[in-house]
Amino acid sequence: MNYQTEISKLLDVALLAAQAGGNVLQSYWGRQLNIRQKGRAGDLITEVDQKAEKEILTVIDRHFPDHSILAEESGILGTSDSEYLWVIDPLDGTTNYAHGYPQASVSIGLLVSGIPKVGVVYNPMHNELWSAAQGLGATLNHIPIKVSTTDNLADSLLVTGFAYDRREVEDNNYAEFCYLTHLTQGVRRGGSASLDLCHVAGGRLDGYWERGLKPWDLLAGVVILQEAGGQISAYNDTQFDLYSGRILATNGHIHSALSKALLNTPHSSKFSFLEY
Repeated sequence: MNYQTEISKLLDVALLAAQAGGNVLQSYWGRQLNIRQKGRAGDLITEVDQKAEKEILTVIDRHFPDHSILAEESGILGTSDSEYLWVIDPLDGTTNYAHGYPQASVSIGLLVSGIPKVGVVYNPMHNELWSAAQGLGATLNHIPIKVSTTDNLADSLLVTGFAYDRREVEDNNYAEFCYLTHLTQGVRRGGSASLDLCHVAGGRLDGYWERGLKPWDLLAGVVILQEAGGQISAYNDTQFDLYSGRILATNGHIHSALSKALLNTPHSSKFSFLEY
């Protein structure tokens, strides 16, 4: 089997799995949910997370029973020596979903020998299916997408988020949010990392940064953004580490400027709008 045939098959299965999970999200949308906290305040889980994950796992296991899986709710599954690792978030944006705010998605990514190869992010509430595979480009509802051409940080629109431990640590992204709000045309807080990455990939936003993330929050969106022509790194513009919990992702044109701004953000206790 040649590369394009194999990668296309893997993408097709990812699409099937995302649609199966998305059907669960759609079927429970607007209904009364059983909501509980997993740990820290705001880290929610519902029956939808678990049922969507079950449907996703069923699809992948049916097609690739020998592949490994890392899923948010189930952890590591399958053989430990497979070169294929599916990384799954059945409901990225649970807090949004639980409140009836339609910024939530199924996120399915695939690593092959540790390399990001396939990504699918599906928001059924908005009927938006984002997908990509290495070398095949990125699409929204099967129409090719590209990142924006914004090349000045002052003209950019950014997005970020705040980790669940933000109440407990000083490194909580508040200072960065305020500083970059002042330096740009605005900073949004979407509440779904996978969709934030997709919105940069589709040119709706120009850049994204966040800390406190898990691999299942990032992998699918990383593949989609890279295939759409975007750039991904650590905050300091060095190589991105999927397991570091941090990401800087842009259209490429503002990457260096955004990295420098993040590294030079004044400490929150020293920050003043009057200084900038």
